Amino acid sequence: MPLYEHVFLVRQDASAPQVETLTQQFKSVIENNGGKVNKVEPWGLRSLTFRIKKNRKAHYSLLNIDAPPAAVAEMERQMSINEDVIRFMTVRVEALEDGPSAMMRQSRSRDRDDDRGGFGGDRGGFGGDRGFGGDRGGFGGGRRFDRGDRGPPRDRPPRTPRSDEAPQTTNPTVESR
Repeated sequence: MPLYEHVFLVRQDASAPQVETLTQQFKSVIENNGGKVNKVEPWGLRSLTFRIKKNRKAHYSLLNIDAPPAAVAEMERQMSINEDVIRFMTVRVEALEDGPSAMMRQSRSRDRDDDRGGFGGDRGGFGGDRGFGGDRGGFGGGRRFDRGDRGPPRDRPPRTPRSDEAPQTTNPTVESR
């Protein structure tokens, strides 16, 4: 049978037990249609990159599935009917991943790196070794947009016009007629 990785997102106002119930419901759909769910991995409540159906966060869940295509199609049909599921994606893979997925490995390493101190978590915030504002400039981050390969703004000579370019006027705001 084909192997699939399936990720679905549940509305942010659903509770964790509701997400677990939905996961069990979709798992039973696969098993009733002759398939098998090898791994269920809840990724928890995470922020979305952009709003989906007026939601800024969603509960993520991963299912590793070994099932015929008809079983997966039936599960996807039921997900599209369910109002709590805001998005889902199924990908056919050659082999299922053993152990934790990349998202779980990433969250574990982030938990391990959170001993930087201060407020703000992975955004920098207050504390850490980057000053206020993290790696986005802000306070203590040095000059904004400075890559280090340019001198101060005033020590460069003016640009000479190219041959296919009209010469610059002394006052660029006044249009010549």
